[in-house]
Amino acid sequence: MNKEEFISDLQQKLSGIPEKILRDTICFYEEMIEDRMEEGLSEEEAIRDIGNTEEIATQILADIPLLHIVKDKIKPKRKLQGWEIALLVIGSPLWISLLVAVFAMVISIYAVIWSVIVSLWAAFASLIACAVCGIGIGAGFIFIGNGLAGAFLLGAGLILAGLSIFLFYGCKAATNGTAVLTKKIALGIKSCFIKKEKGQ
Repeated sequence: MNKEEFISDLQQKLSGIPEKILRDTICFYEEMIEDRMEEGLSEEEAIRDIGNTEEIATQILADIPLLHIVKDKIKPKRKLQGWEIALLVIGSPLWISLLVAVFAMVISIYAVIWSVIVSLWAAFASLIACAVCGIGIGAGFIFIGNGLAGAFLLGAGLILAGLSIFLFYGCKAATNGTAVLTKKIALGIKSCFIKKEKGQ
């Protein structure tokens, strides 16, 4: 792939993002290729060094705030006529309500997903606290001569400590998975606002 093909492919994959961001991005990657070629790399090596256009486009889309994309899409490309303004005003109770409902739904989905993760970490913290208390109180009972109760509490504390280790790895994996999932949801929402050119 040469520079022209790389830039063209990247431009097509990013079509639909705000025009200024697109221009800045294309200029940035053109300069990056030229810098690598000045360092002695061939055109193909410079492009290979930069990476895959699909991954670059996905990362750029992830970095653009959703507000910028929405603002760019809803901004009229021409001056609105009187009858269009009147329709917007008359229809505002409906479209504002729908917009608020969609926004509330997206926020509630995020809140539900992350509340599960918070609950898992709270359970982990509870196990740790119970394990520490069990071991501490068990040792105290053994020290004052109540060996049976002390041994029971000490054993329970050690079991809870072991369970908390397993739960820690489960919480960590669930947190990482949820972070990836919410990132994909955000990319999906952004993609809904980006209109691809024909043939994409």
